[in-house]
Amino acid sequence: MVFHHGSPRCVGLEQAAAIAAALPPFIARAGVFVDPSAPAVEAVLARLRLDALQFHGDEPAADCERFGVPYVKAFRVQEAVNVVALEDAYPSASALLLDAFHPVAHGGAGCAFDWALWPQAGAKPLMLAGGLTPQNVGGAIRRLRPYAVDVSSGVEDGVKGVKSATKLHAFLAEVRRASAE
Repeated sequence: MVFHHGSPRCVGLEQAAAIAAALPPFIARAGVFVDPSAPAVEAVLARLRLDALQFHGDEPAADCERFGVPYVKAFRVQEAVNVVALEDAYPSASALLLDAFHPVAHGGAGCAFDWALWPQAGAKPLMLAGGLTPQNVGGAIRRLRPYAVDVSSGVEDGVKGVKSATKLHAFLAEVRRASAE
């Protein structure tokens, strides 16, 4: 659930609570933030049980770990990634998410980065985001073998923030197919 007010996918606390309540058991609840204030994250955590936080801004490690919730740190890729340096800078991150660089957006822009820049070494799980669609996610998984994939605009149909059930099912089918190979 996106809690960044600059995103067309942003949800309010009441809407997020309704979404969380409707989820079946064993589905992780994650909150996505971009350079949030501590009180903003604390307000969400006071209302919702989140299993993970995902930070997409320029947050230092101390700001990400201060909430006592496992977190994923996202990085916008535009040149070769020194994943070891990122791991050193965010030692308590549960995973690192590599997303496409966009000069304004912090994710959800529908752009992919050059997958030749995908790092080959690292100890932490690496998640792939940026421009993934039902048509390309299988190839991305086969080529890069990410720990997980993250999708948003690639399964929307016309209106930003509104997911297409058809595209989402196709995306998940491709993920399952490629992951089984």
